[in-house]
Amino acid sequence: MAALAAQMANAFPLLSEMPRPNPSRFSQIKTASNVKRQSACPFNANHQGAAPYNSKYPYTGAKNGLPGTGIGGIKVPADGDTAHAFEPPGPNDIRGPCPGLNAAANHHFLSHDGITTFAELLDMQQNLYNLDYTLAVVLATLGVALDGDVLTGKLSIGCDATSRTSATGNLLGKELGLNGHGVSSVTDMFAQDQVHDSMASHLPKFEQDTSLTRNDFFLASGDDYTFNSTLFASMASTCANRFDRDGLALYRYQRYQSSLANNPNFYFGPKSVLAYGAASFLYELFPSFGPEGTPNLETISSFFGAESDGSGGFRFNNREIIPPNWYNRRLPYNIPDAATEILAQYLKYPVLFGGNAGKGNFDLLQGYKGVFGDGKFTGTAKDVTCLLYQLATDNVPSSLAGVLELPLQVVEFSIGKLNPKDQLHNPIMFSA
Repeated sequence: MAALAAQMANAFPLLSEMPRPNPSRFSQIKTASNVKRQSACPFNANHQGAAPYNSKYPYTGAKNGLPGTGIGGIKVPADGDTAHAFEPPGPNDIRGPCPGLNAAANHHFLSHDGITTFAELLDMQQNLYNLDYTLAVVLATLGVALDGDVLTGKLSIGCDATSRTSATGNLLGKELGLNGHGVSSVTDMFAQDQVHDSMASHLPKFEQDTSLTRNDFFLASGDDYTFNSTLFASMASTCANRFDRDGLALYRYQRYQSSLANNPNFYFGPKSVLAYGAASFLYELFPSFGPEGTPNLETISSFFGAESDGSGGFRFNNREIIPPNWYNRRLPYNIPDAATEILAQYLKYPVLFGGNAGKGNFDLLQGYKGVFGDGKFTGTAKDVTCLLYQLATDNVPSSLAGVLELPLQVVEFSIGKLNPKDQLHNPIMFSA
């Protein structure tokens, strides 16, 4: 383990300086209790994998977790491809906080029951949205390593389905799925007397505070996964129904300010840069032909399953669907593209990284020399790129949450996926 830690430090010189708020600031804050979790995760006994690709409908040609051609501008679903036609989720199907994944499952680009695999995620991201293979690997690695099972490569796109994703049941801890929250409280995350069996809900996960259309964990009794029609309406209003970079950067700033003011356990750590990346999908991936298209209300509503309620607001229709006559982007969306968009959104309205230890008691993140200064991100797009790799390898997964040290399995999984050709030692190369 020590040798592996040294390897990680050499690969990411910033890793040894991982920022942490000052734990002494949190000693008087109590843990919230009675937080809501779904009482029962839907179970589909008839699990079927994603619909297979074939020579007639190859899309970008991604198959079995391997790289596709990257040549997009393809109609999705293709005319005649009934295997990828829309099918709404049933009562036994899992859906979660990510509309892009929910829509993919509704069209059988992922397993329709919501239990997916690493290979399915790679194929879907390329064939449906035309993400570059390397970015698809990073995102799939983050998802599986944070919220799934690194031994089976399985992930629930929503609620805790440990019995179906884990190789060992719940022996080593729960695998919360993408509904799993970033931190249950700043106090808990940095407490020195953390109890092992509750660590799973306290570690950084994929779902974070300040989501575009989902509540903060602590502001909704633990429900950070249900579509919030009020938030969607606010996003549409702020963006003037055109969900471009400028509008979403402003809306992300508004969401941050709302959480900062109202959430006593608000946490905005390094993984929160992913929220800016997710926002970029609305104008880089969701419009027909990607950035060549228009991120209008009709398109975004289709992916989010939002419809007019007849009185000026919105409601959820449980139909997260690819819009009709829709084409994926011509050129693959790659890591430099995503890093550029993350930085561009952030720099429009820079905010502080850190966490609330009660209202009005914000503690700054420290560390990351040359990347964070006085709580703000001060790096470049290349630094964002390296940070994405760092986040994908600096994780304790839910499945091994009872282990105090960074488990060997998750390190090997992340490095193995991100570094098939020993590229991990030079992450900046992907920013060229």
